[in-house]
Amino acid sequence: PGFSGAELENLVNEAAILAARRGKKTIGRSEVTEAVDRVIAGPQRKSRVITEREQMMTAYHEAGHALAARMLSHADPVRKVSIVSRGRAGGYTMIVPDQDRGLWTRQQLTDRLAALLGGYAAEEIVFGDVTTGSSNDLEQISSITISMVSRYGMGQTFGLLSAGEDGARTGGFSQRTAFAAESEARAIVDAAHALALDIL
Repeated sequence: PGFSGAELENLVNEAAILAARRGKKTIGRSEVTEAVDRVIAGPQRKSRVITEREQMMTAYHEAGHALAARMLSHADPVRKVSIVSRGRAGGYTMIVPDQDRGLWTRQQLTDRLAALLGGYAAEEIVFGDVTTGSSNDLEQISSITISMVSRYGMGQTFGLLSAGEDGARTGGFSQRTAFAAESEARAIVDAAHALALDIL
């Protein structure tokens, strides 16, 4: 669950390559586990030296995601937490639904936002500062909240208007209307941030 057909194909291909490199004739659990990590976050970066402080910051960040998701009743379950540096990420928290989902409720999306902000909130609480480690989280948060307000009609004040699938102002929104959508999206993010801080 949670993987597209193309991602599953990549996963099986990656697992087969790993098994062949290890001299195995069949794919085992260790190859599948490593393949999942590679498909989600990229290959492990063994060449980069990570300081003890960066490891600690990454650990608290990922623990923040995991704890927030665990405590939210409408968030998906945490499947794995890793502080192994892969691709551009210092670590990652895998939060995946039990089954493929075609529809999301407002509460599920709101809890997803709070879980995504758990890492940012953990950094604030533990270190009194934040790092660039939240950049991908913030991109996802921006996309989700703008869609909630200007595509799915899930805002409280913006109304039942839609900017279309790509979020562009295809509906002829005025600057004032677009600003109202962005303001409400910001309020949703602020509420999710406050919730993540409260949980942690």
